[in-house]
Amino acid sequence: MSAERARSWQQGSPAQRPQQPKRQVKVKVHKKTWITPGEKVLYAFFGLIILAAAAYFVTFAASTYNVNSDLEALESKIDRQQVANKDLTYEVKELSKPERIIDIARDAGLKVQSTKVKEANKVSE
Repeated sequence: MSAERARSWQQGSPAQRPQQPKRQVKVKVHKKTWITPGEKVLYAFFGLIILAAAAYFVTFAASTYNVNSDLEALESKIDRQQVANKDLTYEVKELSKPERIIDIARDAGLKVQSTKVKEANKVSE
């Protein structure tokens, strides 16, 4: 029996066995990511909200600036018109002086009997 054992041992030894191709086992390695896909979606969503808010603030500031510049232009136009109105009011007072009216009447050939000329008051309507 020892001869049979020796033969079986020789047949079973790895040196004499016909080599079968070794199977390669593919192992999937899951890399641990720092941010999960759900977190990426949330970060992207909040990032878009922040960008939209920033764009809104910039456009609001620009429109406010335009309104303020238009307001200042109107105020300066009002100031110029008020100065012009004051000048015209002064000119009306100068032109309606009684001495001037008497001089114009005499130049037109009118005889002034009374030297008391009064300004006509405005009639309220």
